[in-house]
Amino acid sequence: MMRKEFAAALLLLAATAVAQPPSEQPRGNVAIPDLARRIASFPGEVSLYAKNLDSGETIGIRENEPVRTASTIKVAIMAALFDAAARGDITWSERLTVTDAEKVAGAGVIESELSSGLQLPLADTMHLMMALSDNTATNMLLERFPADRVNAYLDRIGLGSTRSLRKILTKNGPAGFSAAGKLAKNQKYGMGVSTSRDMVTLMERMEHGELISADASREMIAVMKRCQDTTGMRRPFGDLDVANKTGALDALRSDVGIVYSKSGRIAMAITVDGIPQPDWGPDNPGSLLIADLAGMLVRGLATRPVVR
Repeated sequence: MMRKEFAAALLLLAATAVAQPPSEQPRGNVAIPDLARRIASFPGEVSLYAKNLDSGETIGIRENEPVRTASTIKVAIMAALFDAAARGDITWSERLTVTDAEKVAGAGVIESELSSGLQLPLADTMHLMMALSDNTATNMLLERFPADRVNAYLDRIGLGSTRSLRKILTKNGPAGFSAAGKLAKNQKYGMGVSTSRDMVTLMERMEHGELISADASREMIAVMKRCQDTTGMRRPFGDLDVANKTGALDALRSDVGIVYSKSGRIAMAITVDGIPQPDWGPDNPGSLLIADLAGMLVRGLATRPVVR
């Protein structure tokens, strides 16, 4: 699609994404076309879905299109682990061993700071996967609890568009493929595939206490509130409460979570793909775009202040 046509299509999508009765139109400080104009300034592709969990209002652009998850698939892995723990299939206190085979560079501290042979409680490994996005921790968890079991859990809760495909790539190559990960059509997605709508649905059920149990849902939200990556969704909100998980590849940035604003709990999932140049600094243009969109989505879905 040509650039001008692309921009026009985005404007149309954004304008129609909230085609609701006048009394239910999003209110706030930003017009929906502003959202589309900001997206049109980016040379790659953007998919997003956001929902005010208090009012029910939504905004979506390409929300049903499959996207590469990068590390945001770790939210689904975490949820599957909590379900397995509730069923007695795993225990949080059991020990997982750090091995050279599972070590992978990038996010986290295990590969760079911890010795092979060290044993970590499963619970600590899960926290490292989520708070620091530790890639080695993720591989250790998928060795203990394979991707096919993650996908079986996702099937049970009706999120069939979200798939854990394999472990994170190590120096020894790809490993730990799920059945879905072996399909030719999924090779392009890497470690996971999902849609913005699926990810928001996952967050919504978690926030409403509907994943596994109210206690488990509350604990998962607490884990996500400790995410250390502040370059995307968290950036515009200062001290505002945010529960999120980020993802990053050379050409991609993504963020999934909930912003606890005074005007409602705004669940959102944003994927930005096609970043022209690899940039692992905090001001990656994809991260800046996600930050801008997150601010617009919160303002665009604003309602009167919520009293709790």
